[in-house]
Amino acid sequence: MGARACETDAREHEGAQDDTRRTSRRVSELVDQGLVDRGEIEALERVAERFSVAITKDLVDLATPGDPNDPITKQFVPSKRELRILPEERVDPIGDDPHTPVKGITHRYPDRLLLKPVHVCPAYCRFCFRREKVGPGSEVLSREELAAALGYIRAHEEVWEVILSGGDPMILPPRKLAEITAALAAIEHVRVLRLHTRVPVMEPGRVDEVMARALRAPDLTTYVVLHTNHVRELGPKAREAIGRLVDAGIPMLSQTVLLRGVNDDAETLKELFRELVVLRVKPYYLHHGDLAVGTGHFRTSITEGQSIVRELRQGLSGIAQPTYVLDIPGGYGKVPIGPGYLGPEGEDGRRTVEDPWGRRHGYPPGGGEGAG
Repeated sequence: MGARACETDAREHEGAQDDTRRTSRRVSELVDQGLVDRGEIEALERVAERFSVAITKDLVDLATPGDPNDPITKQFVPSKRELRILPEERVDPIGDDPHTPVKGITHRYPDRLLLKPVHVCPAYCRFCFRREKVGPGSEVLSREELAAALGYIRAHEEVWEVILSGGDPMILPPRKLAEITAALAAIEHVRVLRLHTRVPVMEPGRVDEVMARALRAPDLTTYVVLHTNHVRELGPKAREAIGRLVDAGIPMLSQTVLLRGVNDDAETLKELFRELVVLRVKPYYLHHGDLAVGTGHFRTSITEGQSIVRELRQGLSGIAQPTYVLDIPGGYGKVPIGPGYLGPEGEDGRRTVEDPWGRRHGYPPGGGEGAG
């Protein structure tokens, strides 16, 4: 690809950024909007020197300024608590770097990989596990770099699924997304495209019919995974955006991060997961908080998380329950860490099984011994 094509991509990306000109990126703007107190400016400016600051107009409209328990403010407005760095926290908490064979690719599992064409989001979550790599001015893969990443995928026939991540890939212009979708569809062994995004809640106006068409191609099945943490994020515009994707024939899943002070109780999560199912979005993952730098105030203990998930099991439909997972620090993969219900096997081969309400029951040895 020539320089002119690269310049076109750059202009289109800048155009996408222009669409977010109402995004607040300065602490002073947050003060003017009543989202932070004027007396906190000095501390928050120190936060902004290290970590990105960005909250879209759509999110500001959903926030309740002055409410210390507002889930929107807690997720997107910087806090001086981010300056407290714990010894166990990491710049690369889930270990992307050791699994990056070429720029833009993270290949941790044999049959699937991440393709990260952009490291920009419409807004910046204060708990982001890539928070020191995602921000204003962060790079987009050049035409040459994207071609090399696609070449890697072509060369690895074990790759069945490609996950578009970043940053948020839905911040790219639909034309660019359509090019990536078509290129992946042309790779015979790639059958599934999964796109991870916050755009339908951060900036739902981006999700129109053109965007939905850009995500589909013959011989390729596309899933969109929506990251949402609280039912308050699902305002009228977000609901319309989700509906446009599902009505276009794109199945949707969701992922949620367990966040102290935002959604760390069963009733809050029940409300979110039930509403997602109503919107035709299947809850997929509930993530335990990663060891990202400056995010200790968001993390629960695993024991607390398991207790919440146990309570969900008692009173929430199976189709509304995600899998509680932990990304093992260091790049060792994602594993389920939900509560256990099956007791150890006794000498006679019997086990005890705990029901959702804590009552224990015996279960006979398996395998059909003695059948005749």
